[in-house]
Amino acid sequence: MAETHDTPRDLTRNQGLVLGTLNRSTAPLSAYDILDKLREEGLRAPLQVYRALDKLVERGLAHRLESLNAFVACADAHCHRKGLIAFAICENCGKVDEFADEVIEERLSGWAGRTGFKTERTTMEIRGRCAQCLKAAA
Repeated sequence: MAETHDTPRDLTRNQGLVLGTLNRSTAPLSAYDILDKLREEGLRAPLQVYRALDKLVERGLAHRLESLNAFVACADAHCHRKGLIAFAICENCGKVDEFADEVIEERLSGWAGRTGFKTERTTMEIRGRCAQCLKAAA
C-alpha cells in the first residue's frame, strides 16, 4: 500500500497554526520563534509547539534542520517517500532549499549494503551561500 501525504485539513488546530507559521516564514524557525509568533493565537507553552512540530515532522509536513535546531515546512509533498532529503542552507540570508539527489542516495545505499549498516533516515545539510547572495556580493 502506498503512503499518502497528509493534507492540512487532517491537522489539529495547533499543528495547523505551526505549519502555517512555517509556510509563511522565509527562513527556518526555532520552536521558540514559532511560539513567539503564535502567542496571540493562544499558544503559551513550548510543549504545545514541540508536540505540534513532532507530529508535523512525523507526517512529513515539516523538517528539523539539525545544525540550526530549527524547522522548515516541507517543500516537496512526496519527499517522505524518498530515502535522502537534503537541504542547502545559505549562511548569509538563511534561505533553505530542499532537494533530493538520486546519485548520492544510491552511493549511500551501496555503502550501507557493503557495510551491513541499516539506514533509517538520511538527512544532509549543506552550508554555504545562495546564488542571490553571491551575486549581491560581486
